[in-house]
This record gives sequence, structure tokens and C-alpha cells, in this order.
Amino acid sequence: MHDFCFTIPYGLILIAGGVIGFAKKGSIASLAGGAGIGLLLVLAGWLSLKAFEKRKNSYFALILETVCAAALTVVMGLRYQQTSKIMPAGIVAVISALMTGFYLYKLATGGNHIPAKAE
Repeated sequence: MHDFCFTIPYGLILIAGGVIGFAKKGSIASLAGGAGIGLLLVLAGWLSLKAFEKRKNSYFALILETVCAAALTVVMGLRYQQTSKIMPAGIVAVISALMTGFYLYKLATGGNHIPAKAE
């Protein structure tokens, strides 16, 4: 599975969560954190997709995805420890930990598998 297949939806979910947090509670931190990291992830996913279309890997995008997911894992994991609230801190921490593991796997195995060109 290619990283952009998960990264773009992951980023869109974070953007939606940031917007919902802002709409419900007026939280600028939710908007900035969710939408900011979400936009970075969507951008990284798009860069990875465009590189894949050129039959290349974008290690910059993969590293950016990994850093964003790892940062979210730590920040939301700490917030979950402080508040014990499953939503959103616990859910985002778990999803981000899974995504960090996936990105580390992709980095360790050389990025996206580029299929042989059919002739």
C-alpha cells in the first residue's frame, strides 16, 4: 500500500477535527493544530502521489508525514494522559501512532513500491 493512500484521508480527518473543535468550542488551538497538521499531511500526500506518478519516491514527503504523525502521537498522548478523554486525544494518539508505524515501515522498506513499467 502506498503512503498517499492513507496520508490524504488522515490529513482530511485532522482538518475536519480541527474545524469541528473550533466550531463547537471556539478552540483556536484545535483549528491551528488540526487544520495546520492536516494541511501539511495533505500536502505531503499530494507530493508523494505526484512523485509516484513520475515513477519515483518522495522521501521528503515520507519524512514530513512521519514527523507530523510522531509529533501528534506525543502531543495527543500526553493530552490523553492529562485529561483521560478518549475523544479526541485518545483516538488521535492511537491513529497517529499507527500511522507513525506505517511511515517508519515505508521508510525502512524503501518507500512506495514502483511497479515495473509494462511494455
